[in-house]
Amino acid sequence: MAKFRFQIAGEVLVIAALAGSAAAQSPRAPINTLNELEAALLACWEPPPIEQSRPGMQITVLMSFKRNGELFGQPRITFQSRDASDAERASYRTAVAEMLKRCASLPFTQALGNALAGAPLTMRFVDDRERPPD
Repeated sequence: MAKFRFQIAGEVLVIAALAGSAAAQSPRAPINTLNELEAALLACWEPPPIEQSRPGMQITVLMSFKRNGELFGQPRITFQSRDASDAERASYRTAVAEMLKRCASLPFTQALGNALAGAPLTMRFVDDRERPPD
C-alpha cells in the first residue's frame, strides 16, 4: 500500500513539470473534506510495476484545483527520492500523471470548492510495497 501526505503548500522548488488533463474516470461521491480528497486521489493511484519501482521511493506533486474540482494549472513534481535512477523517477512521474488524468476532475462540494479554489496542495507518495524475494 502506498502512503502519502497531503497538505496546503507554501513555497516549493519546481523540479519537473507534468503534462496532463483531467479525465472522466474520477470518483462520483461528492468530496467535502481534505481527507476525502486524499482518499479519492489515493484510490486512483497505481504505482509503477514492481520491476520498474524502487523500495521506499518518494515523490511529491504540487497541484491546484478550480472550484468545480478540475485541475487548475500544471501539476509539478517538487520532490523525488535522491537515490532513484532516472528510469525509476520517470516511471513514478508517469504514474502520477496517469493518476491525475484518470481522476483529477473531482466532484467537490460547493464548500470544498470555495475553500480550495486556486490553493496550492501537495501530495506525497511513498512506495512501501513488499518486493518478492529474488
